[in-house]
Amino acid sequence: MLVSTRQMLLNAQKEGYAVPAFNIHNLETIQVVVETANEMRSPVILAATPSTVKYAGIEYLMSMIETASNKYDIPIAFHLDHHENVEDIKTAIKLGCKSVMIDASHHAFEDNIKIVKDIVNFAHKYDVTVEAELGKLGGQEDDLIVDEKDSFYTDPLSAVEFVNQTGVDSLAIAIGTAHGLYKVEPKLDYDRLKEIKKLVSIPLVLHGASGVPFDSVRETVKEGICKVNIATELKIPFATSLKDFFENNPNESDPRKYLVPAKNAMKAVVMNKIDMCKSSKRV
Repeated sequence: MLVSTRQMLLNAQKEGYAVPAFNIHNLETIQVVVETANEMRSPVILAATPSTVKYAGIEYLMSMIETASNKYDIPIAFHLDHHENVEDIKTAIKLGCKSVMIDASHHAFEDNIKIVKDIVNFAHKYDVTVEAELGKLGGQEDDLIVDEKDSFYTDPLSAVEFVNQTGVDSLAIAIGTAHGLYKVEPKLDYDRLKEIKKLVSIPLVLHGASGVPFDSVRETVKEGICKVNIATELKIPFATSLKDFFENNPNESDPRKYLVPAKNAMKAVVMNKIDMCKSSKRV
């Protein structure tokens, strides 16, 4: 069933697990994520960046995901990920999108608050859940590129003020992860996460989980992360499988044949990430 992320994340917060959020791009990624989540009886979030929405079309995405949600009895949410255009977000909400992220983290603190508050006030009229980001992750996700020197961690006291002033439903925080692939293993600031969790009551979100060791992500879940975003780590097996298939079958043209191994490659990643988000005892 298609739901908002509000209760989904509150349940995760209460019971000590995280909900995996996978960036989807087409029918095949939607199928793999939802079917695997159903097999593992896990709630799941299907997230779409601005470039994915531009590529596939918001109406197509929402229709495919709604169809998938009607097949299974697990909680499924469609979520706009890292959207910056206020009018695009409002249009998606009017079309029925129930969960959005307004990313104004590249703006000054006060401007970030102002932009997020505007979306929150609009979205809550439609019973739509809003995620925002405080702090800035380095790296690249689709068209979003942030140089490492421009990234910065989330300040715990600023997080309190931000949440109180915006009324946002969940908060993505920067504690050492980045978008895309890592050149070296990231060092996560667990103490910062603990402090933010102590001061902020709403669910916390971890972006940039692709490539972060399994146990490191599990530790963030233990310390209060309620939503874990996965993007790059799902793209790579899909692309690699297609390259391998055509290298071995250069004359093949039937997508029903070459997409099957690609879907199987993605499924292994989805299973691993769902397992990574499972219940972990919190301090």
